Amino acid sequence: MTAQLDRSSPAEPPVPDANPTPRDRLTSIARYDVPASLVVFLVAVPLSIGIAVASGAPVMAGLIAAVIGGILAGALGGSPLQVSGPAAGLTVVVAELVNQFGWRITCLITVFAGVLQVALGLSRIARQALAISPVVVHAMLAGIGITIALQQIHVLLGGESRSSAVANITSLPSSILNAEAAPVAIGGVVVALMLLWPRITGPLGKVPGPLVAVVAGTCLSLAFSMNVERIDLPGNLIEAVELPAFPEGQWAAFATGVLTVALIASVESLLSAVAIDKMHSGRRTNFDRELMGQGAANMVSGVAGGLPVTGVIVRSATNVRSGARSPASAVLHGVWVLIFSVLFIGVVELVPYAALAGLLVMIGVQLVKLADIRSAKRTGDVVVYAATVVGVVTLNLLEGVLIGLAISVLLVLRRVLWARVRAEQLTEDSWRVVVEGSLSFLSLPRLTRVLQSVPAGRSVTIELTVDFLDHAVYDALHEWTKQYEATGGTVVVDEVGAVDMASATAGPPTRMPHMLSARTFMPWSQWQTVDSHSGPFTADAVTPAALRPVLAGVEEYHRRSASSMRPHLEKLSEFQDPDTFFLSCVDSRVLPNTITSAGPGDLFTVRNMGNLIPVGDPDTSLEAALEYGVNTLAISSVVVCGHSGCGAMRGLLADAHDADGVVGEWLSHGRASLSAFRSGHPVARDAAELGFSKIDQLAMVNVAVQLQTLSRHAVVGKAVAEGRLKVVGLFFDIPTARVVLVDAASVTELDQELVQN
Repeated sequence: MTAQLDRSSPAEPPVPDANPTPRDRLTSIARYDVPASLVVFLVAVPLSIGIAVASGAPVMAGLIAAVIGGILAGALGGSPLQVSGPAAGLTVVVAELVNQFGWRITCLITVFAGVLQVALGLSRIARQALAISPVVVHAMLAGIGITIALQQIHVLLGGESRSSAVANITSLPSSILNAEAAPVAIGGVVVALMLLWPRITGPLGKVPGPLVAVVAGTCLSLAFSMNVERIDLPGNLIEAVELPAFPEGQWAAFATGVLTVALIASVESLLSAVAIDKMHSGRRTNFDRELMGQGAANMVSGVAGGLPVTGVIVRSATNVRSGARSPASAVLHGVWVLIFSVLFIGVVELVPYAALAGLLVMIGVQLVKLADIRSAKRTGDVVVYAATVVGVVTLNLLEGVLIGLAISVLLVLRRVLWARVRAEQLTEDSWRVVVEGSLSFLSLPRLTRVLQSVPAGRSVTIELTVDFLDHAVYDALHEWTKQYEATGGTVVVDEVGAVDMASATAGPPTRMPHMLSARTFMPWSQWQTVDSHSGPFTADAVTPAALRPVLAGVEEYHRRSASSMRPHLEKLSEFQDPDTFFLSCVDSRVLPNTITSAGPGDLFTVRNMGNLIPVGDPDTSLEAALEYGVNTLAISSVVVCGHSGCGAMRGLLADAHDADGVVGEWLSHGRASLSAFRSGHPVARDAAELGFSKIDQLAMVNVAVQLQTLSRHAVVGKAVAEGRLKVVGLFFDIPTARVVLVDAASVTELDQELVQN
């Protein structure tokens, strides 16, 4: 279904001019990008420092990455409003690398990861990184968040974090018992402000919450002269620059680290760019260029002694919400971080580690999103989500992600290639085996188990509603059928789907499209938009607007259904042999072929207002169709089908049949039905007991009256008397999409199970 998108969201910035002049560009930067960059700068400083602390890297490494990510990735990347810098998503990986190799070798890993990202961007396969299931990415971030929170809660309590998540969990009771009052108070203030600040409205609420929380925690520690550990810096940003170093051995682990950092940074950046594209209506992301920009930033950040750089969703979303219009905002935010890091570095040394711990605990908790968990549960991916989170927390990030990917691939294979097979007992002597989906050798264990559950000597129908069937399944079904019939049973294979048994022996198996497009049952208004009228018919400017829905529907039929219909229609190209004459109302909601599951050539259909059969002044069109259908086509049944909410029946109740005009004249043929209804016809009583309205009761009585009219009809009545023809009445209830049987004196529900459900 094509959704009608609301393009007037207040979160979207104005659409920029496609060809601005230099003066317009400078004006736009000054008006939109400069204010947005200042807001992003205020968010970036505390986050960059906190992520560096959590990663076990030098504190200045976070600010170096923020400067380079903002300026270089902002200038070279392909996402116009994404802001790059150190991200929480790589915290666990970097911490492990620092533990294993030390900081300078980790910087070299960042450099080579950047080179790999540039190579991936040049190879134009950036979009392939988006093939990773979003639930795995969400679970990865949740696992990282849990790991960060478990580490930093010990610091918030005045202790030290342990080497693994399991150790952090087991030692948590001890840390709680030995908690120190000052760090707990500082961290508690930060956590409380992070929770409460989003609820603040007005100008004050526009100040970034992380900045407010860290400043408040710092001021608290200074006001009460608390003896707590504070950030200790070796100098300013320039003095903190460290050149990377090569490892002495461990090259396999080094290469694994490069690959891990490159892949995670790439996927996080690209997914962040996709999310940011949904928040604005400006230029879309060039993913290959974005990947090259991220790679270039990582190369320079690694050389300068900075953390790995990725696109950061928190800063990017803040950038969009603050009204940014171009990459200038991201670049300027990096400039402000640079100025702050050079001139005001002494301010950073006032910040206690407990304040950063409180900030990081909240960042970690916020990475676990209830909306992602609910989505995974709703879509059946909760096992993937849980396994990935547990793997990331208990093992490491790479192994956790690989576990999640493996399970998600298995789920996809099961959903796509696993057929649904069930056996149903119809009567004491007859069974039906229903097979739906894609039937391959992978389904043979279940298929054979269900087939063996059918008792011997019965009449069995195997209903194949499949879009794929391979030779292994053909052999299994053929062999089972032969053995089952040898024991006295009978087997009929009912090939309902797009693929039949014979195709399995004609050549390599192929997946066939469904017989009908999903849009077959959707009104045009649910899937056609102005943009959809762009095919060979509707693109013509002279095509009347009123015809465009029809022609767009024809295009959809040609594109999705014609190839499946063609084999069936070729058999009917020279003649028709319908089974049933079907008289229904002209109402656009009544679909005779759909409600009877009929295909081309099954129904000989006539429609008129109110499905009426005039008496005394016959309708020559209807009379001709009845005579041709009964005498020439030798149809076996005549169906009169009414429906709920019928406008003709509403008109009869309102006495519109007495009005002047063609409509009133036609409705006068329904007077007999109205009279029977007002006289308490038994069909009306049955319909009332089933809860139908008066209009619908009259519609059912009208069907019963038309059946009586047909029994006296010269052509139809004679054929019924001779046993050549059956006459039946149906009623289609539009709100419930169910069909009931109507005869001359009663109403019968055809699908009791559907009604009960």
